Amino acid sequence: MPRAAASPLSVSGADAEAKLALTEFLLTSIDMQESARRAVDWLAAHTPVVEAAVLVADPVSPDILPVAERGVTFSTEDFSLTRDDASHPLVQALMNDAPAFIDSVPSTVQWPLTSRSAHVIPLRSEHEPPAGLLVLNSGGPELCPQATWLASVLGKQIARLYSRATLADTRFGQERMLLYSIINAVTDPILLTDTEGKLIIANGHAEKLFAAPDDSSEGWRRAVALNNMLFSAALSTSAVGETELRRELLLVDPLEGSDLLFELLSSRAKDERQGTYVVSILRNVTDLARAKEEIEESYRTLRVAQAEVRDERHRLDLIIDSVADPILVTDQEGDIVLMNAPAERLFNAPGEDDAVHRRVRGNGANLTSFVSNVLTRSGEQRYRGEIQLADPRSGRPLPVEALAGTILSEQGELMWVVTILHDLTEQIEKAKLYEQLKQGSAQLERKVQEATAELAQQNELLRRQHIALEQASALKSQFLANMSHEFRTPLNAILGYTHMLLNNVTGTATDAQRKSLSRIDSNARHLLALINDILDITRIEAGRMPLNLTTLVVPDLMNEVMAELEPIIRRSNLAVRTKIRGRLPVLRTDRQKVKQIVLNLLSNALKFTPAGSVTMSAAYDERLKCVVIEVQDTGVGIPKEDQKKVFEDFRQLDSSPARGYGGTGLGLSICRRLSQMLGGTIELESDEGRGARFTLRLPVRSKRR
Repeated sequence: MPRAAASPLSVSGADAEAKLALTEFLLTSIDMQESARRAVDWLAAHTPVVEAAVLVADPVSPDILPVAERGVTFSTEDFSLTRDDASHPLVQALMNDAPAFIDSVPSTVQWPLTSRSAHVIPLRSEHEPPAGLLVLNSGGPELCPQATWLASVLGKQIARLYSRATLADTRFGQERMLLYSIINAVTDPILLTDTEGKLIIANGHAEKLFAAPDDSSEGWRRAVALNNMLFSAALSTSAVGETELRRELLLVDPLEGSDLLFELLSSRAKDERQGTYVVSILRNVTDLARAKEEIEESYRTLRVAQAEVRDERHRLDLIIDSVADPILVTDQEGDIVLMNAPAERLFNAPGEDDAVHRRVRGNGANLTSFVSNVLTRSGEQRYRGEIQLADPRSGRPLPVEALAGTILSEQGELMWVVTILHDLTEQIEKAKLYEQLKQGSAQLERKVQEATAELAQQNELLRRQHIALEQASALKSQFLANMSHEFRTPLNAILGYTHMLLNNVTGTATDAQRKSLSRIDSNARHLLALINDILDITRIEAGRMPLNLTTLVVPDLMNEVMAELEPIIRRSNLAVRTKIRGRLPVLRTDRQKVKQIVLNLLSNALKFTPAGSVTMSAAYDERLKCVVIEVQDTGVGIPKEDQKKVFEDFRQLDSSPARGYGGTGLGLSICRRLSQMLGGTIELESDEGRGARFTLRLPVRSKRR
């Protein structure tokens, strides 16, 4: 390949600094290919060499292998040469100690360079045969001294790396023997396998389980095969990571055929050159498992016995704890062996308060004195008396009545004394209160007479206030009913002008303006709906709500309501269905008010149903001569106690500012009043969390008010 002319410095030779840098690199390198590649790069940079290649004699095989090249136009991987080919020029040059110049090489001979003429310098160390060849083409028969120096340095590096590999192999053999000695000294089976479960190293104990001699029986071989299969399955089903893995493994004893339980401990061992292996240790836990089973059986028996004792004690504790009076069980010396919770508050002192401890000790002394009196009365199994105790925490005197009974053994000996204490404080207080009650009764009778006269005056005053409130309410309703036009006119103007702006009547609006206009339109419509609800209530209360009786086809009305609420239904993702049961008569009623009722019931069902379905159905009740329209949902439902409140004016079940549903609380109230105006009724059936069903009953012909 073409090459630029070398600089005078390159032709004259490399300076000392470049040689020192190359020498330092070779001393620190332990890779032969890296060393050879660095050498030919240095040769090309500091000498007029055009092509260069480094060939190394393999110490194990007769091959001569290329490890580095520079300036060669073909791949040296296709080059092959052995030392058995004595006629080859490179093999002959390897046998000599001095450099040689080969002027022309026949084209039939494999050659590591593109050029068929080259200098061949043996790579050798002192007192050692050549370990390789440096083949270079400098463009002529002259050999530059820098190439000779490089060949000597590279020969020493190759000899050092070969000696290092030989020493490593020797040490590896020694360490391997030491490893076998160590693992064979361990009493537990130890195995080294690859990640696929293939056995690589095993100690003697492992070989007894996983290897069968040539003269072994058929049963032995089957046991070994089964053990290998179980071991491989255990490794394959367990993700052996960086941490140690423990699990139990059941194997077969090849000699006796009995089951052996091992604890398998596996962990990964990584080697940069050899890859990843799995080290496994099998710990025989067969005897330990049998002992564990026996101990667990003993524990089970003990736990059953303890459970029976606890049940008996628990039943006894339940009996005495169910009694509100203090109960104590004492022995012959008067020491307490058992007591319920009320007794603990009197005879047990938690904390370190000295006053509490003194009162508890005083109560104990009084109880001991009472028990002593019981024991001195031979022949009596029941004894009743009074004891003066004190509340340990407050110090309040606590007079009690004590009823004691003795428990005797089968031989008639005294075992326990059971004492029940009954508080007499309430009885004493009742006696005092009875006297106070008699005095208070006389005073109360006088006060009742005085209060009766005052109550009559208050009732008259309340009656007059009620009349005034009714008049004020009527005036309020009359005023709001008269203000219907004044409320709606400005809102309709706002909605009209907003609609014109949104439709670009006065000019194209920007996106920000359209967003603000949409909010104005939405809020104005919401305000108009609120005003309409309030005005409807006031008009109904004032008696100014007219009825326009027309014919009504119920299925057409239901379809019209479904179409009007279609956007809300689509956003809710609910299954909304309509059902018509049988033939329905044509109604003679106010169509707009019936639509208002059905529209409100269906919109409420959609609003309070987060998931599920809503069903609107209609049927004819032959017995009552009326049409029944039902709206049923699977929403949140209404509790029993709140079902009457939803039909009241301005009432909502959740009236807090942070409630999850909006509204004024007038929808159902208006529906109820409108249904009454039409001669019908509205009924509600609901359970909390199970949805609600509103039933509207309308007569076939409504009577004009």
